[in-house]
Amino acid sequence: MEPMEPMKPMQPMKPLEEMQPISRGEAWWPQELGEPTATGAQDGMRYATFPDCRRLLVESPGSIDTYDTGDHQIGGVLQTADGADRLSFTSQHGLTKLDALTKLG
Repeated sequence: MEPMEPMKPMQPMKPLEEMQPISRGEAWWPQELGEPTATGAQDGMRYATFPDCRRLLVESPGSIDTYDTGDHQIGGVLQTADGADRLSFTSQHGLTKLDALTKLG
């Protein structure tokens, strides 16, 4: 049996790289709204929520619509695959359909 080689000393750990934020992709909303707190997309429609300025943006093929969220504190957005009421959201007022908000443009 051959003699075992002695263990080599451990190398010191390299410093960790600074964490970078996860990219949300290219911004499709007006920069004056700032950064959205939530974004999502499904079936050619996407949305972004901006609670500081009380706005919800919805982009569908060919248009971007802006909604005033009023006193809703949006906690989640739900998209269904079909039907006219494809977008709803949850807030402290419960489940609300998009057409309950005031459309600004």
